[in-house]
Amino acid sequence: MHNVTVIGAGTMGNGIAHVFAMFGHQVNLVDISEEALDKAITTIGKNLDRMVKKEKISEEDKAATLGRVTTHTDLKTGVATADLVVEAATENVDLKLKIFKLMDESAPEGAILATNTSSISITQIAAVTSRPEKVIGMHFMNPVPVMKLVEVIRGYATSDETTATVMEMSRNLRKVPVEVNDYPGFVANRILMPMINEAIITLFEGVAGVEEIDTVMKLGMAHPMGPLQLADFIGLDVCLSILRVLHDGFGNPKYAPCPLLVNMVTAGKLGRKSGEGFYSYTHGTKDWIVADTFK
Repeated sequence: MHNVTVIGAGTMGNGIAHVFAMFGHQVNLVDISEEALDKAITTIGKNLDRMVKKEKISEEDKAATLGRVTTHTDLKTGVATADLVVEAATENVDLKLKIFKLMDESAPEGAILATNTSSISITQIAAVTSRPEKVIGMHFMNPVPVMKLVEVIRGYATSDETTATVMEMSRNLRKVPVEVNDYPGFVANRILMPMINEAIITLFEGVAGVEEIDTVMKLGMAHPMGPLQLADFIGLDVCLSILRVLHDGFGNPKYAPCPLLVNMVTAGKLGRKSGEGFYSYTHGTKDWIVADTFK
């Protein structure tokens, strides 16, 4: 599994490309936008610079890592020689199905097709390909170069061989892979998103404010980040999308998104990436403050 293609140059995609390249894989990073690809390479370079500064890698390691990443705007070219393709596009079912059809048509017959989806059915994605036994979930955590966990999700038809290969490859990246089965939200988001949603409901009902809710969870439950700040970090649109997958998948009202979350996403308040969510990130410092809406 020497040649790896990553589809999508956003936050997750460039992190996945960084890690594979750092551990010796030749990486094709694919995105429809040249601007996104340029930004991804810049981000990878900055993250490697931090590692050099902390003496985790050398300048030579940094140069070698960057030298293993090649960018492409054409998916067919990008996957033509891949042993493994990891799709890391936006969390949208229709988009992922479209990408997987193209991946299946263009990648070598023996290539494994993986998705970084955090909630969408692996079985549904595999069904649009001619190789469902080689389709698997490879859910990295953000930020990818730092976080150790990889959720490895088996679809209905995923083979033992494919699973074993991806588990071993994850270990070779110095990650900790955990094998799970294909049900809505898998493990991480099936547990995390209802907690985040409940925190938003607690705010919506006026039980406590943003900082108070986050402080209780940080100091009382030893969470490194409060659920509302974490929601901002993930992206409120992503949280809403995952909750809808859970709600649709299980048909259980306990997964219904809080109306406040729906309204915030509709208003474009998506968290850190938009400059404002439960906290504001546009005040000119590295710190974050509670958004004016919640003061």
